[in-house]
Amino acid sequence: MATTVARTLLKPRQVGTRLMGSSTSSSSQRTALYELHKKHGAKFGPFAGWDMPLVYADQGALDSHLHTRKHASIFDVSHMLQTRIVGKDRHRFLEHLVVADLKELPVGGATLSLFTNPSGGIEDDTIITQQRDSLYVVSNAGCADKDLAHLLKHAKIFQNEGADVEVLKIDDHSLIALQGPASQKALEHLAAVDLSQMPFMTGQFIDIKGVPCHVARSGYTGEDGFELSIPTGEVVSITQALLENPLVKLAGLGARDSLRLEAGLCLYGSDIDSTTTPMEANLVWTVGKRRRAEGGFIGADVILDQIANKGGARRRVGLVIEGAPARAHAKVLSAEGEEIGEITSGVPAPSLGKNIAMAYVKKGFNKKDTALKVQVRNRVQDATVVKMPF
Repeated sequence: MATTVARTLLKPRQVGTRLMGSSTSSSSQRTALYELHKKHGAKFGPFAGWDMPLVYADQGALDSHLHTRKHASIFDVSHMLQTRIVGKDRHRFLEHLVVADLKELPVGGATLSLFTNPSGGIEDDTIITQQRDSLYVVSNAGCADKDLAHLLKHAKIFQNEGADVEVLKIDDHSLIALQGPASQKALEHLAAVDLSQMPFMTGQFIDIKGVPCHVARSGYTGEDGFELSIPTGEVVSITQALLENPLVKLAGLGARDSLRLEAGLCLYGSDIDSTTTPMEANLVWTVGKRRRAEGGFIGADVILDQIANKGGARRRVGLVIEGAPARAHAKVLSAEGEEIGEITSGVPAPSLGKNIAMAYVKKGFNKKDTALKVQVRNRVQDATVVKMPF
């Protein structure tokens, strides 16, 4: 079988219930924290087929953003896809699908990587953690169905060629992200361990309130923080225990978007997609050194040629914009008025007091401090290329 519903992350006694909650319609699902969100006055909105909290009664998106930067917030990210890849050929299998060097990743180490297609485009971005006997993969909710199908399709091909590999979908664990400078102490209070020695982009199994959980020091906000994969039957009690700390609050997708944009992090489907190559997206650093030499991943011929020759027609840049904020699809112009690109994400940055955006511009207009223009409705406003994170 190419897929199995995984009832454990690693330890054989970790048994939970299904990740998915009941659906409000044929196309809407709820996480196990849905009722807790309601209790805290959440306003919900659809995202990737899920009813997800946007803001809460005690804080709007702006307040949640600033609270995360100053203290700590909990984001429910249980809608994301969690999988394990097992078998002695797991590294060879997954390295065919992503650009990372997984063989050299130490146990407990994690890396951002990219699923790629034959044209060199990005099918999704993903975090992969090296566990002792498996690879733990977290993928975007909006790509969950296609990512799982992609993994299963290629697992079947490898199996038919005699490879020892299996894709396990984790359906009995929920996922929350505890983010912000107060997150370490808040988590240490429940875990009774010293997390100061846990480096960024690493993961390990830790008992939280006596419950075995996978804890990764990572996140999507630009702050210190942790992503906790928790048996679904225990996720409400652990989340409530974290919320007993007065510095910890719930936060929704509204704050998550502005936080990630300030940090210069891409949103799949907006800032990267199946037509965007790693070179164009300024994500070449995700392609491991050994992988650049050996290739072997889908789309390697296109991607490695672009790296070698600085190819690709466009580049992802950060912009600071004068005047009104520019939103997705706003046109980017050269100083002389030539249309050279398009905004992919844009917000007023609460922490910075500026209007910021990500955009793709024609190669040659991507150098830091380049003066550009952005068309916002019927107005043309000044913009400047800046380094990210902002």
